[in-house]
Amino acid sequence: MRAANRKQALIPEGAYVIDPVGTAPGVVVPGKPAVVVLPGPPRELQPMWRTAVASEPVREAIAGHTEYRQEMVRMFGLPESGLADTLRDAEEGIEGYGELEITTCLRRGEIEMVTRFEPRAAPVYAELLELLRDRHARDIFSEDGSSIDDQVVQLLASRRIATAESCTAGLLAARLTDRPGSSAYVAGGVVAYANEAKVELLGVDPVLIERHGAVSEPVADAMAEGALRRFEADTAVAITGIAGPDGGSEEKPVGTVCWSVQLADGRGLTRTVRLPGDRADIRDRSTTVAMHLLRRVLSEPAALTPVAAASGDRATADPASARSHPR
Repeated sequence: MRAANRKQALIPEGAYVIDPVGTAPGVVVPGKPAVVVLPGPPRELQPMWRTAVASEPVREAIAGHTEYRQEMVRMFGLPESGLADTLRDAEEGIEGYGELEITTCLRRGEIEMVTRFEPRAAPVYAELLELLRDRHARDIFSEDGSSIDDQVVQLLASRRIATAESCTAGLLAARLTDRPGSSAYVAGGVVAYANEAKVELLGVDPVLIERHGAVSEPVADAMAEGALRRFEADTAVAITGIAGPDGGSEEKPVGTVCWSVQLADGRGLTRTVRLPGDRADIRDRSTTVAMHLLRRVLSEPAALTPVAAASGDRATADPASARSHPR
């Protein structure tokens, strides 16, 4: 055994050993204070930390200390400045606001707001949550910390989805299949980067591409229709856009992306948005927007209208309901 690996196996006498997630174990050394030693990589640290906190030495060390509640609200479509304005008003108008510890983070085009507080401050948090609902109801998609991916997986139960991707080149399919058991609802996907692939693999009419361009709502609709047919699915998502850094024009600048979400019964949603950021940002955010459009289509079917055959004349739901997430 190499000396470096042998060293990892050494532990202080009397220490509580935490099984490693990677190669390095963790230890909790009892005493005052108790000492917790864990590896640094987050992938290893996070699950091992939960085990450490549950160990007897750590429980004894924190006995009698205040336990805090933590709640998370996730929002999409709201700029950070908009949430900041609301929190400033809350600070001025909600009594006891100072008892809440609030952190916000912009991640993949979504805002995560984490609030920590002592149990006695629960009514203060409830008042804050009511203010958020009042001002940002259309932007809040999770009050229990569940991610958009969690919600879409639940909505896809007993369904069969297919993807047709151009600028994202399979990133949406990868996101949908990231969880174990995804074969129960993902039928397959097509990466149709070239126009010829859109025509041959998805059955897009070349006249549509010539008339509207590959990055257009009619072509996105036709791609989604092709995915429905090819995989005999009941749900399809198509993405076509200009991720850059080249390829943009005055009419369609870099960041222009079109989405189409369609159901086999003819209902669907088609959107065009200009996303900010570099190539990696645009591609990643495109998958996030697709997930949110998919969530809306599957959770609010009554709000949708039938999508006509891809010809440029489509019936869609309220265009204000899908927006980019400016920073």
